[in-house]
Amino acid sequence: QVQLVESGGGLVQAGGSLRLSCAASGRTFSTYAMAWFRQAPGKEREFVAGITWRTGNTYYADSVKGRFTIARDNAKNTMYLQMNSLKPEDTAVYYCAGGAYSGVQPDYDYWGQGTQVTVSS
Repeated sequence: QVQLVESGGGLVQAGGSLRLSCAASGRTFSTYAMAWFRQAPGKEREFVAGITWRTGNTYYADSVKGRFTIARDNAKNTMYLQMNSLKPEDTAVYYCAGGAYSGVQPDYDYWGQGTQVTVSS
């Protein structure tokens, strides 16, 4: 099993920045890729960004390209999401996910509890 714990959410004004963290523990060697998803009220969970754990290859949703950056620190078993130029439509609960799958579907094996990001206009 792998446990994932997110942190770093909060309230920010439009145009501001936040950095989310996701700390992994447990059988982390079984993780091939990790990703960030988000879910706004009344909407489906959507892919935001992903990263392969060993090579660091990254991929993003079109809606966040150029504004968000995903990164990982293998030594700390931690993944990050730097979010710049935030917009009100970025408001959502952000989840980190990981597992043997890599892609844009919510088919990951492990999930964190989520952290709220609220962007005010």
